[in-house]
Amino acid sequence: MATEGGGKEMNEIKTQFTTREGLYKLLPHSEYSRPNRVPFNSQGSNPVRVSFVNLNDQSGNGDRLCFNVGRELYFYIYKGVRKAADLSKPIDKRIYKGTQPTCHDFNHLTATAESVSLLVGFSAGQVQLIDPIKKETSKLFNEETSCQHLWKVDWNEENEGSKTSEKALVTVQRLIDKSRVTCVKWVPGSESLFLVAHSSGNMYLYNVEHTCGTTAPHYQLLKQGESFAVHTCKSKSTRNPLLKWTVGEGALNEFAFSPDGKFLACVSQDGFLRVFNFDSVELHGTMKSYFGGLLCVCWSPDGKYIVTGGEDDLVTVWSFADCRVIARGHGHKSWVSVVAFDPYTTSVEESDPVEFSGSDEDFQDLLHFGRDRANSTQSRLSKRNSTESRPVSVTYRFGSVGQDTQLCLWDLTEDILFPHQPLSRARTHTNVMNATSPPAGSTGNSVTTPGNSAPPPLPRSNSLPHSAVSNAGSKSSVADGAIASGVSKFATLSLHDRKDRHHEKDHKRNHSMGHISSKSSDKLNLVTKTKTDPAKTLGTPLCPRMEDVPLLEPLICKKIAHERLTVLIFLEDCIVTACQEGFVCTWGRPGKVVSFNP
Repeated sequence: MATEGGGKEMNEIKTQFTTREGLYKLLPHSEYSRPNRVPFNSQGSNPVRVSFVNLNDQSGNGDRLCFNVGRELYFYIYKGVRKAADLSKPIDKRIYKGTQPTCHDFNHLTATAESVSLLVGFSAGQVQLIDPIKKETSKLFNEETSCQHLWKVDWNEENEGSKTSEKALVTVQRLIDKSRVTCVKWVPGSESLFLVAHSSGNMYLYNVEHTCGTTAPHYQLLKQGESFAVHTCKSKSTRNPLLKWTVGEGALNEFAFSPDGKFLACVSQDGFLRVFNFDSVELHGTMKSYFGGLLCVCWSPDGKYIVTGGEDDLVTVWSFADCRVIARGHGHKSWVSVVAFDPYTTSVEESDPVEFSGSDEDFQDLLHFGRDRANSTQSRLSKRNSTESRPVSVTYRFGSVGQDTQLCLWDLTEDILFPHQPLSRARTHTNVMNATSPPAGSTGNSVTTPGNSAPPPLPRSNSLPHSAVSNAGSKSSVADGAIASGVSKFATLSLHDRKDRHHEKDHKRNHSMGHISSKSSDKLNLVTKTKTDPAKTLGTPLCPRMEDVPLLEPLICKKIAHERLTVLIFLEDCIVTACQEGFVCTWGRPGKVVSFNP
């Protein structure tokens, strides 16, 4: 068994890793795959994706898992850290001809123990609505058919009679969009609306209650802005699609709704993040990758920050309120395929222990990572801008996986979020970020953010020291930059200091930026020219230079698979990853795997 250790080879696959919360362990018996457990030959196939739903049944085992491998789609009971996976009994299995599943999403609002609605997008452009519990296919979208009925008479020798059967010669057309489906999601809070993105760069809003029609849709312009346009479907009767979005240049690789469902973040092959108000169809803000396309996007649990990943091998943190890049993270050696926040490890801490009025149990819950459920974390985040509550401090945990087969975990701390705030008294707890009182007279941000509110003071950080002053497009003064530099130096050891002091195992990678510069110049030459010249955006607020924003280093960066990683999902008691070979792996959180029942 491979374990983490300094003397091991870099190419060795890890089966456990340690953060300050404790030890995460791979659970081999909780691995899901095709029933024969044979690695899938992933050459030319679409990425493996995983979707979860909880049916809230009385057995206490309501988690269900869906994943695609090549032309196949599987639906299993997910037993997680509790019991071993039984691959011999999938609830539903489907094999498709002529097309492959590319993505899928459950409707959590309508899911019951007897029925669940699952949307599946395909490489040929169709979207299918299925119920894997009832083993039914309800509807097919973007696949219009015309039928020529054929009648056949069969002689039945036993009954000495004839049976007439009907067959149809079917002609299939995809009148809405013929390109690959890249992302499909139910609209938050809706039982019938869903959004579909295609590699054509278009998104479509559907209603499951409506048909798609037998002719190609005609569109009427609803709203147009910089690099986007939204059209309505012009028809005498209501039909799908309800709306057509054209966003940026090239493929629209992924989109994500904000926690409150009011905003939509989209990342495209042209390297842009675009954030829209979903209801008013207004562009809220944009960001450009360092180079290449952006492939993935996610929101923080309180909706204040967006993280993207892509072909620049970086993770980029963007502030929703300020509409600017606040940090980049470098740890991957190839394209970043998935980013996700961990709501169960994102921690909130009261700043003054004397004023704490809760019980001893409540206080202990406050001091340990991962103890609170996600809704509790969001509740505490919502207290940050309240004048009636004590000042609180927050650390955001997020993760990323990439084509380099590595898993990275990152902490986004307040010395990065608020680098210009003066230092104040702090208290420290084991495995808990430092907390500080806010400066006198400080005020919260007045900008409304999607989801619950958050942010003041500053504790520890996993950032590398960075340039104090931003030249191009920066409004910071030299004095502000000096404060930021001092805070960064105080809050975290420099990379040189860490080497001299025999730094922790979690931080043993060399994060020199020398090779990024050379790689960026090489890849920039390969990027297809768009209307926005990348050379003109570099050094602007759209795309700050590397030295203009803090550079995060990962808490851990471990090779965990043989093939490129395509899935990263944070659950309450485990982390779920998957690779292109078709293996869905479960990593037990510290203290969550007390006893394992095979």
